[in-house]
Amino acid sequence: MVKRNVLLNPGPATTTDTVKMAQVVPDICPREKEFVGIMREVEEGLLKIVHADPEEYAAVLFCGSGTINMDICLNSLLPEDKKILIINNGAYSSRGAEICEYYGLPCINLKQPLNHQPDLQVIEETLQENPDIAVVYITHHETGTGLLNPIREIGALVHKYHAIFVVDTTSTYAMRPINVHEDNIDFCMASAQKGIMAMTGLSYVIGRRSAIEASAEYPKRSYYCNLYMQYAYAREHGEMHFTPPVQVIYAARQALKEYFAEGEAAKWNRHQRVFRTIRKGLTELGFQIYISEQEEAGLVAAALYPKDKNWNFEKIHDYCYERGFTIYPGKVEKKGMFRLCALGAIDEADITAFFEVFRQGLNEYGVSIPVKY
Repeated sequence: MVKRNVLLNPGPATTTDTVKMAQVVPDICPREKEFVGIMREVEEGLLKIVHADPEEYAAVLFCGSGTINMDICLNSLLPEDKKILIINNGAYSSRGAEICEYYGLPCINLKQPLNHQPDLQVIEETLQENPDIAVVYITHHETGTGLLNPIREIGALVHKYHAIFVVDTTSTYAMRPINVHEDNIDFCMASAQKGIMAMTGLSYVIGRRSAIEASAEYPKRSYYCNLYMQYAYAREHGEMHFTPPVQVIYAARQALKEYFAEGEAAKWNRHQRVFRTIRKGLTELGFQIYISEQEEAGLVAAALYPKDKNWNFEKIHDYCYERGFTIYPGKVEKKGMFRLCALGAIDEADITAFFEVFRQGLNEYGVSIPVKY
């Protein structure tokens, strides 16, 4: 039994002991048929989570954190003389715009309010005015704030104007139910340490085979982070082109078994239970939550710092951390806030226990309850 910490940060997530121990396996060369079979099993499970038809979609595995997926899709899927539209209403869509800037990719950085869903009319007008937009990119769930973006409606607009829709689902995949066909998604992505509750180091892009194959003719902007190269190599050899994170893939296989044993609906219900308990606990203490209930994803609550001279996030963080609970600062410039997240192998009893510790910490440092704004 490994000491259990409850991680309320937006990833990596709390994992089960069975996922942790799945990494303890005999050493194996990743070019062996046995390991190639494990990778195939993982790819099939990843497609199944988002109800992707394996004839139309492929799961392409990479070694790296979630940002590698963003890099791969943005640099690999843009034809020459075309543009990318970034719908930007948070820290992670801003990161997408920065990736475009670093590669020198033609990009429209469509900035929208950080605490509201984007304006669909503005998006459609932008698509109308720029017929050379080939790729539209958005973050499904901005974990910096907890904002959920309406991908199904945006995807319908993207397809109306014959562009490819790329959705960063890192913080919703295997948590909120996703169906790539119904949600108009051409490409989505995630990392193993998030929704499937596995280990850091494995990331994956799920995308339309036809679009990946078309990208073989696009400009090559990266060697390691090229989607078609990895896809073609895996299709021919059943392997990742470069050394995979071997033990992490064993953990991912176990995590997928546990995902399907729990079931899509039951898992989402559990995340909702956890989030409701988080929201209730914060509200009872008087904290203000940055995103309205109507526009939040139901996975992250970003609470504004109170105006209390005794409030000190670092001290409260350390108090909770020493007692087995991790909380995390916010990600909006010039807005003091912290986040509590409903992902990982946790349930509402963990949140009840957390708020007992959190309240003790507030009392320890003399923070008024209810907190003052």
